[in-house]
Amino acid sequence: MSIDALRQRYEAAGQGHLLHFWPQLSEVERAQLLKQLENLDIERVNRIYKKAIGGEAEIAAQQGHEAIEPLPEDAADSAIGEADKENEEVWRAVGLKAIAEGQLGVLLMAGGQGTRLGSSAPKGCYDIGLPSHKPLFQLQAERIIRVQRLAAQTHGKSPESVVIPWYVMTSGPTRPETEAFFKKNAYFGLNPRNVTFFEQGTLPCLTMDGKVILETPGRVAVAPDGNGGLYAALRQPLSPTDKSHTVLTDLSKRNVRYVHAFGVDNCLVKVADPVFIGYCIQKQSECAAKVVPKAYPTESVGVVATRGGKFGVVEYSEISQEQAERLDANGQLVFRAANIVNHFYTIDFLNKVESFEEELAFHIARKKIPYVDQATGQTVKPTKPNGMKLEMFVFDVFPFTKQFSVLEVARNEEFSPLKNAPGTGSDDPETSRRDLLAQQKRFLERAGAGVDKDVEIEISPLVSYAGEGLEGVKGKTFTRSGIVSSLEEFDALA
Repeated sequence: MSIDALRQRYEAAGQGHLLHFWPQLSEVERAQLLKQLENLDIERVNRIYKKAIGGEAEIAAQQGHEAIEPLPEDAADSAIGEADKENEEVWRAVGLKAIAEGQLGVLLMAGGQGTRLGSSAPKGCYDIGLPSHKPLFQLQAERIIRVQRLAAQTHGKSPESVVIPWYVMTSGPTRPETEAFFKKNAYFGLNPRNVTFFEQGTLPCLTMDGKVILETPGRVAVAPDGNGGLYAALRQPLSPTDKSHTVLTDLSKRNVRYVHAFGVDNCLVKVADPVFIGYCIQKQSECAAKVVPKAYPTESVGVVATRGGKFGVVEYSEISQEQAERLDANGQLVFRAANIVNHFYTIDFLNKVESFEEELAFHIARKKIPYVDQATGQTVKPTKPNGMKLEMFVFDVFPFTKQFSVLEVARNEEFSPLKNAPGTGSDDPETSRRDLLAQQKRFLERAGAGVDKDVEIEISPLVSYAGEGLEGVKGKTFTRSGIVSSLEEFDALA
């Protein structure tokens, strides 16, 4: 597109200021800005801004008018108590069968950097301090391998014949380092052909009145479009030379029917969980969420509930203290289904998202965004919020589901998020390490072994996914700490 045509287009959209510095730019800077502006759907950006502003006002107006209700009984089930074990076994069998038949893919949301952890690397590269020093990516990869083997073993197939393809969603800044990390570590034992990297999208940062912000005279300020950008990213070409090859078409070619999606920062996540997959298949869910019980009534977490008769995630600030403390007939919190970004989808549903995507309003995050002063050309670093980043949340699709269900699982078995800097005391590397090693101690004790106080045994996911396969430790007492990468290595610690 010529610069004159581009200028005309942007002026018509009320964003002509983006070419204010054009006469002063070098040829390299002009080429970069031209490419950025050509690739930007500025009309869509304007629509998103108007819808986000309108959506914010609509939500404010709805508060107190649309009833927030707990989950309907027929939409929610539990896999926590002893009474749930029989159902759990049925769900596991259904899930393993689907996995053995190649019907499951897993999707990892891994766009974040470990900035709050004191690291510039992608969060999945982070070492939480386990004895083995395995990073989060490795723990997840080895769980995939173990589930593949379990499904193959259960259904009499060769291990290599069962494949769970892994789709890793990065952001622009994290993609090169993520790919390099996987290559350096030989994909943690997975076949590279079954690991696909793709990027979430970005949106330009805007002033409070909807003008696109220039970060430098020749560059627009952009930010990731949130984990809800996942749905649009699934439709983007994986290669510039083949526009038809996307994550969704790749899933289709592999005859995958179901997807398990989760965030990178949970060291306890049961990747490709056969129980969750089997549960969702049995419920005929097109979309589902795995949740954990709130730790206490006023915990600052969103809960899965219904608003105006539609499923969604209700922020803790939207629930009154009276609602937060309300108990059911069993003495449990009525609003207890804490959202942990752990979801199930059918491929049919993911293909359907495009049809209602325009109805989804982006959320506004008001931030301090560096900008170039139009008068001086100098970059200004504001001291208070001067603009907005627009993002969509992965759970924004919940209200559009026809068949939605929720499975409640034990927090100490499945959720230990990594959010905060070392030494914070909650949701930090030390609590992640503690929770994972405590879980593995429980694996041994349930298998009939004793573990001395202060003894830490790290069991590789390749040895046991959820405590299975440990029959050989029954009657043993473990007196030494260590790392177990094969069943034989247990003997040295007893």
